[in-house]
Amino acid sequence: MVSEAIKTIILRRDVHIDQLLDKLKEERVRKVIEQVIIGEGEGIETLSDDYNYVKDLGLIREMNRVIEPANPVYAEVIIRTLNHDEQRILSSDVRFSDYEMHKYYKNNRIDMNLMLQDFQQFWRENSDVWEERFQYREAAPHLILQAFLQRVFNGGGDVRREMATGKNRLDLCIGYKNKKYPIELKINRGKKSMEKGVEQILGYMDTLACTDGWLIVFDCEKEISWDERIYQKTEILDGKTVNIFGC
Repeated sequence: MVSEAIKTIILRRDVHIDQLLDKLKEERVRKVIEQVIIGEGEGIETLSDDYNYVKDLGLIREMNRVIEPANPVYAEVIIRTLNHDEQRILSSDVRFSDYEMHKYYKNNRIDMNLMLQDFQQFWRENSDVWEERFQYREAAPHLILQAFLQRVFNGGGDVRREMATGKNRLDLCIGYKNKKYPIELKINRGKKSMEKGVEQILGYMDTLACTDGWLIVFDCEKEISWDERIYQKTEILDGKTVNIFGC
């Protein structure tokens, strides 16, 4: 599997990968890569020195006005590098030992709603402390969710990421036992964020030929209470089921 090959590359720490990891620590690289991770292109000035520097490094490419990692290997390595410490904690800390696939796999399907309910509680209890660790603060919700998913699957499934600015979202597709589970991640920036998120997950579900999808909306306004931020609702649209989780 691709994800296993990437893990091997990171552990082997080839010179080329080490150089890439060091570049991710640079502030001028963060400014560009963070926007690629969260899928919001308005933060990138394509005529800026920072953008051209990151492009010249070979970390990103631009195709049809969409800025994305230069290749799937870099896309995976970037995420697994930036959330490596969180993956390690999730895997080794006994507090998180319940996040195992056997808990969520029922009747030949993953109970995604149960798994995301667990993530909501995890996020509520840990987000303030965990976000502080990240140099990539704006992308922290995306990186922590993916660390959580990597903990649950732990080599037993595939988490495919589609990162690109210009699309205004981050798509994830979980593959497990020949079934696909599409997930859309959005930062709540107002009413239109929700409307756009629903539209985007429906389009992603069409692409994957799935009738069930999950939209996760992170609200980063600290003055909003957790009771308002944490919610779950379901919408049936055009014969498709969209499960919406607020975080």
